[in-house]
Amino acid sequence: MVRSKTASAVEESSTADFAVVFDSVGKEFPARRSRGAIRAVDDVSLRVPAGRIVGVIGYSGAGKSTLVRMINGLEKPTSGIVSTLGVDVGAADEAALRALRGRIGMVFQQFNLFSSRTVRGNIAYPLKVAGWPKERIAARVAELLDFVGLADKADQFPRRLSGGQKQRVGIARALATNPDILLADEATSALDPQTTRDILDLLARANRELGITIVVITHQISVVHELCDEVIVMEQGRIVDEGDTYRVFAHPTASLTSRFVSDATQGVPRGDVLEALRRGGGALLSVDVNEFTSEDVETVFARHGVRGVVVFGGVTDIRGRQLGTLTYRVNATEDAVTAVVADLAARTRVVRPDQQRDAWPDADAGEGVAS
Repeated sequence: MVRSKTASAVEESSTADFAVVFDSVGKEFPARRSRGAIRAVDDVSLRVPAGRIVGVIGYSGAGKSTLVRMINGLEKPTSGIVSTLGVDVGAADEAALRALRGRIGMVFQQFNLFSSRTVRGNIAYPLKVAGWPKERIAARVAELLDFVGLADKADQFPRRLSGGQKQRVGIARALATNPDILLADEATSALDPQTTRDILDLLARANRELGITIVVITHQISVVHELCDEVIVMEQGRIVDEGDTYRVFAHPTASLTSRFVSDATQGVPRGDVLEALRRGGGALLSVDVNEFTSEDVETVFARHGVRGVVVFGGVTDIRGRQLGTLTYRVNATEDAVTAVVADLAARTRVVRPDQQRDAWPDADAGEGVAS
C-alpha cells in the first residue's frame, strides 16, 4: 500500500519494491510581484508500490500536479529526496532525466495530440523520437491501436474523433515505449460520465495486463473509487489521508476526506433538505453503511421493535465494495430510539441530524457522533 514515512523512520525494505519514493519532500516556488513564495508541496513522505494504481485527490491548489511533475523530473524538489524508478530526481542531470522520462508515460486532460498527424502518426511519434526502426514502429502502433480499440481510426485526424477516442489515442501514445509508470493528470475531467468509465476500464486493463504502475491525479472521487487501489488525499501541499482506498473512505481521518465521501454518497442531510425532513416528524438516524458494519441496520431495528424508512442518502461502489450513508426516519419513543442508536453505534457510525444544526461533524470531532 501507499505508506507515509518520515525520513527518520524509513523502512529497510528494498526500494526496488517501489516505483516512487518521496522522503520529506518540499517544493517552493519563488516570490512573485503580487505574492510571496509559494510552498506547493510541504514535507511529503510516501512510497508507491510497483504495479499498483494510486490516486492523488484534492481540490485545486492542493499540490497534486506539482507532486506529479516531481515524479517525472519536470520539477525538482526544494528539499527532501524524490526517487523515481531508482533515480534520484533532484540529483539527476538532464541526460539522466531524459532517460527516466523515457520510462514514464503521460496522459493529459486536454489530450495534447498533434492536429496535423493522424491517429497512427500520434502514436508513432514517441517511438520515432526514441529511435525505433520503421518496422518495429509499424508493428507496435498496430498492437496499440488494437489494445485501445481504435484500429479502424488509424488514418483519421484528431478533429474527427470524439473526446473519448482522443483520450484513447493519448493512452496508446503514453504506452508506446513500454513505460514502467503511467501518470494520468486529470485524464477524465473533460469527458462525460460514460466515456469516463470506458477510459477508467482501459487504464485498469493496462495495469492488469501490462503490470504498469499508474498514478492518477484527480479532483473526482468517482475516479478514485472506481479505479485506484490506494489513495492519497492532499490539502495545502500536505498529505492528510492515505492508504487502501476503501479503508480511507470508510474510516476517514481528515475532514476533507469526509467531505469527498459525503459528496459521493449524499452523506448526512443538511440545509433545506434537513429542514424538510425534520418537518416530516419522527427521529432521523444517519447510518454509515460499509463492509465493516457487523450487522444489517434493519436487523438492529427489528431487535428493538421499531421500523425505519430510508428518506435520504446513497451507497456507492468502491472496487466492488459498498460504502455510503443512509438516513432513516424512525417513529418510536425516545427511549427506543436511544436504544437503537446505542446498538448501531457498536457496529458503525450513526448521527442524529434532527438534533444537530445542519452539518456532518469533522472526522476528528466527536460531537454528534455515536461510535
